Amino acid sequence: MTATVLAAAVLVIWLGLLASGFWLCRDRDERMACADPARWPAVVAVVPARNEADVIARSLASLAAQDYPGPFRIVLVDDNSTDATGEIARGLASDRITVLDGAPLASGWTGKLWAVAQGIAAAADRPRYFWLTDADIEHAPDTLRRLAAIAGAGDKRLVSLMVELHCRTWPERALVPSFVYFFKMIYPFNWINRSGGWARRIAGAAGGCVLVRRDALEAAGGIGAMRDALIDDCTLGALIKRQGPIWLGLTRRSRSIRPYRNAGEIAAMIARSAYAQLRYSPVFLAGTILGLALVYGAPPVLALAAQGTARMLALAAMALMALSYQPVLRFYRRSPLWGLALPLVAGFYAWCVLLSARQHRQGKGGMWKGRAQARIHAVPGR
Repeated sequence: MTATVLAAAVLVIWLGLLASGFWLCRDRDERMACADPARWPAVVAVVPARNEADVIARSLASLAAQDYPGPFRIVLVDDNSTDATGEIARGLASDRITVLDGAPLASGWTGKLWAVAQGIAAAADRPRYFWLTDADIEHAPDTLRRLAAIAGAGDKRLVSLMVELHCRTWPERALVPSFVYFFKMIYPFNWINRSGGWARRIAGAAGGCVLVRRDALEAAGGIGAMRDALIDDCTLGALIKRQGPIWLGLTRRSRSIRPYRNAGEIAAMIARSAYAQLRYSPVFLAGTILGLALVYGAPPVLALAAQGTARMLALAAMALMALSYQPVLRFYRRSPLWGLALPLVAGFYAWCVLLSARQHRQGKGGMWKGRAQARIHAVPGR
């Protein structure tokens, strides 16, 4: 009886998750119906870069090649790189590109946000929009046109694209689609893109590609209002949604060009901010691990160990679990059979969450490019 009750409970959970629609990949830039504006607004792209010598040429070149009819320029902030990032950036001859030497990291700031703040401060012409993009992202020539058109439709204060992540090596094929899947579970795109009622409190963004209106950013307190945020993209989304509508969707126009060579590199990327997502709370940590064990671990265990009704209910839950993974797998052109591996993948993510908590307790939380950026007992905004 206990196994049957547990299996029934898990099945109900999966029915509720599927009803939420988080798993669908309908929010995509090419599906947005919007027209070109009568007058293209001025945009300044701000690119924080620290030790990006291996990718910066491709990234900056894609920005400089934007087919954008309006005023557009690029500010790259070399965040105290110890490699040739600055030299390579300056070697790209373009009247659109300005390269700044970043100041030493200020107290109370994360490195990326300190660099972004300096880039924004350098935009004395006060553009209509800032395009915040990472140094390891390559954009199609029409990306900015599409961003501006989506922003103009419905007067959106922020438009963010979840870039297509690098997914070629075997570890990437096994683990990268699930990163997008779990991100969408925590920050449902279909809820974020609603404006009224209860949805006003649901916000998020994807930091690799964000177009934000300057006046909305200033009204929200500027980058300084989130200076210590490790999950800076979703913190920004929450700040800006208080000013008006935002939109987040998938894209193939922008893609990450930084490969993950092994599972350890993917684990380090996840662990960098996982415990911050849980507000550095041991209680939330325990609840997350138990929740993952219940939702993803219980169905295969019961399907193998239980009998009769309990087994049938567990198999139904497993079918729904695999179904929920299919849209992301299709987007990344992966076999639908990867849906059967989702319990194992969830176990990997649970281990990454525990790793993140351990690193935080060791004073190594938020480790990125040689900086441990998570402050002890810090509580990031959402």
